[in-house]
Amino acid sequence: MLKHAGARLLDDRDVRGVRAVLATDPVMSCMVAARIENSGLDPWRLGGELWGFAGSPEDGRGGRLEGLCFSGANLVPLCGGRSAIRAFAERAALRARSCSSMVGPADLVLGLWSELCESWGPARDERPSQPLMVLAERPLVPGDPLVRPVSPDELDRYLPAAVAMFTEEVGVDPLLPDGGAGYRARVAELIAAGRAFARFEAGEVVFKAEIGAMSATVGQIQGVWVHPGWRGQGLAAAATAAVVARLQRMGRVASLYVNAYNLPALATYRRVGFTQVGCFATVLF
Repeated sequence: MLKHAGARLLDDRDVRGVRAVLATDPVMSCMVAARIENSGLDPWRLGGELWGFAGSPEDGRGGRLEGLCFSGANLVPLCGGRSAIRAFAERAALRARSCSSMVGPADLVLGLWSELCESWGPARDERPSQPLMVLAERPLVPGDPLVRPVSPDELDRYLPAAVAMFTEEVGVDPLLPDGGAGYRARVAELIAAGRAFARFEAGEVVFKAEIGAMSATVGQIQGVWVHPGWRGQGLAAAATAAVVARLQRMGRVASLYVNAYNLPALATYRRVGFTQVGCFATVLF
């Protein structure tokens, strides 16, 4: 009988092997790859732990790295078969849940959640089908010239739109945990990095989006939002195209994921030129 292998904490000695695995699907792995490129695998700098699962030499796979899972503010399974998912679940179950969500490839997230739901449940929301979309070519619609990077001195004008988007999308007010200090700091960080974009009308944000993660090759767009008073006017497609064009000028492929039930958003992204390349799932706590 083969000995069941467990998940282990990876460190900087594993960086080369990890990067090789992530490079096989740079769109899917963008969220975690961006962190590793900037911080290596030291948990303190990475903002979480990266767990690895390797095949046993006894089973003929020579101990090769076959599964990866990031454990931080979010739990993100990146790759691996059933044995890897079981090993990640066993490691996660050793401590109380601290992540606010699980997110990643749908088959991995749902498999991991099926292992953890009894000890971690119940979830606040489960979103099992979120098309992962990519646009590597020029957008099919012209970009809105009024969409631009948000400047640091516009944080107070931008923040209400960011809060409205987060509350609408995630279902919780991001200002509640600590009076908004943490969320404000995160938004300010994105603005300072030139990764928050908006169109202002009379000083008010009518469109916003951010580049939430940016690896060496891929940028993941998040937080796309149109002011309720401006919806239904075709603003979103041209505004999103402007963000895509900015990403492409940075030398990155644009990606995003969206809830399958959000038909208007799906239609908008397809109009811009995005095509589906995979499926994510999210479990919210």
